[in-house]
Amino acid sequence: MPHLFIKELKPGQMIEDVYMVTQPILRNTSRGDLYIAMYLSDKTGKVNCRMWQATQEIYESLPKEGFVRIRGKSELYQNAIQLIVNQVEVIDPDEVSLADYMPRTDKNVSEMFNEVNSILGEIKNSQIRALLSAFLSDKKLMKEFCTAPAATRMHHDYLGGLLEHTFTMLKVAKSILPLYPKVQADLVLAGIFLHDIAKTWELSYKMGFSYTDEGQLVGHIVHCVVMIDKKADELAANGTEIDRDIISNIQHMILAHHGQYDFGSPKLPATAEAFMLSRIDDLDAKMNQVVTEIENEPGDSDWTMWKNPLQTRLYRKKVTEADQLGE
Repeated sequence: MPHLFIKELKPGQMIEDVYMVTQPILRNTSRGDLYIAMYLSDKTGKVNCRMWQATQEIYESLPKEGFVRIRGKSELYQNAIQLIVNQVEVIDPDEVSLADYMPRTDKNVSEMFNEVNSILGEIKNSQIRALLSAFLSDKKLMKEFCTAPAATRMHHDYLGGLLEHTFTMLKVAKSILPLYPKVQADLVLAGIFLHDIAKTWELSYKMGFSYTDEGQLVGHIVHCVVMIDKKADELAANGTEIDRDIISNIQHMILAHHGQYDFGSPKLPATAEAFMLSRIDDLDAKMNQVVTEIENEPGDSDWTMWKNPLQTRLYRKKVTEADQLGE
């Protein structure tokens, strides 16, 4: 029987299939009964899942990241598909094809990475070039950079997503920087390349997408600042000093790129370059999220269901297609 992909789920379906499970949590209902909350996913998406009338034994049998065969039913909850599981069985990872369960970018990874290198190669400041070269020459880090997702959900949440997000941001910056000649282009390009690079350390993505313990405790923003200091110290030990003002300006961009305290930003943007980085980051994340939600919406309605993270429904109709086809 073919696998029923997440994006194909409709309310009211009886389901018996294998999915990737992540982040199972044992909780109590208001009446004190145990239930398990978890995520189930495959390469097409992720859904919330609940197993009512659970036991400590069932919970302890579940991997933090792994595969399970479930029997249950899909339902609509708060305008989103949710799975209610009655039975769950842990499956050996060797019995499944990871290609069906790990979403990945549909773009060419080698071509994107080569273009990232090419754009960064246009940076004129020799100290910034030296700092970025210390990162680019770190083969292990660059392999992780090309593999990691940009997030566990919301945007670019697939293998290669971090590279794709960075690549697109650099392309946007290249397009608009000529319109703002007083903005320091070298700093913007460096900040974009480095702003999420610690996601390689913050996120776990060998089987499913989740946070490492260190990632939860410290986070990618702070760790990126640490990584920059470490690379600068290594360069200094080998005779290449990076001006402290350059390091501080790049680190400020990292610390401020979420744009608001409410979004986990330790600092608010205080330079033109930090503002540009923050706005380009938000633009690319939002556009990836919106386009993905529109493409993955089941059915043929002109409107999606309510999307809580975006606080809106999305209009899907292509109003210019007829004219384009007539040309």
